[in-house]
Amino acid sequence: MSSERKPLVEVRDLVVKFGDRRHPFTAVKGVSFSIYKGETFGLVGESGSGKTTIGRTIIRVNPAASGEILYDGERISGKISRELDRTITRKIQMIFQDPMASLNERAKVDYIVSEGLYNLGEHLTEEERRARVAQTLSDVGLLPEFASRFPHEFSGGQRQRIGIARALIMAPEFIIADEPISALDVSIRAQVLNLLAQLQRQRGLTYLFISHDLSVMRFICERIAVIHLGRIVELAETEKLFAHPLHPYTRALLSAIPLPDPEAEKHKVLQVYDPACHHYEQDPPVWSEIEEGHFILANKEEFAAYRDMLK
Repeated sequence: MSSERKPLVEVRDLVVKFGDRRHPFTAVKGVSFSIYKGETFGLVGESGSGKTTIGRTIIRVNPAASGEILYDGERISGKISRELDRTITRKIQMIFQDPMASLNERAKVDYIVSEGLYNLGEHLTEEERRARVAQTLSDVGLLPEFASRFPHEFSGGQRQRIGIARALIMAPEFIIADEPISALDVSIRAQVLNLLAQLQRQRGLTYLFISHDLSVMRFICERIAVIHLGRIVELAETEKLFAHPLHPYTRALLSAIPLPDPEAEKHKVLQVYDPACHHYEQDPPVWSEIEEGHFILANKEEFAAYRDMLK
């Protein structure tokens, strides 16, 4: 990944806190990364690691306690003008995890898909709006006549396509896909992933793909950041991460991926990550580049050991 490529999204030393002053909880601890135009960037970690919180902070649902988020070189975290807020609402969209919970059961698909257009006050005639809904449904592989139906009339895979259409109708540049296939049947997952990849090629989209499943990430992401308890511990190009996982937490995640060969699966050794393996009391960890495009959170002693592993 060359440094000449232009970052669309830059996250710098992001800290996100919840709770009040007496009971604060830091969900994201000094996270930094960039997402280049046109790429699919993966954020992987277990439940509660802070990956969804980062996505929701980029889209301005959660406030940042400190640090900053830049979009196309412009700061979008903290207080921003109403005009910029409207622009960001249109350019950044989110696809949610649960297609059952994220769609309004009482609204018809026509309204669900065009909700963003209504909220932003797009000046379209009713005919133009309907035509745009029909085209967007068609783009995600649904029949335009589905617009007059309610969400409960659809399967999980179709509902997720409606969710994708709702994001697409705004003509966004950047889409945050938060576990978009984890609630779907295994047989439907590949279809939705292929649809996302096809839409990316057609529309030049940039994705932040959030998941706990590394095998899915390998299929769709160009670079992956591994997050543990609010801190990114490793970041590299996808194949590099699979070929040379350095951090013990990354190695534990990779060892948990099921193998297609039953015999190999039976004899597989699972690695369990124990944070006590780090000795950070005297020598705290630093986020640094260990080889081109491969970053790791490590102290001096660990960094030297990881260097030897790469030789």
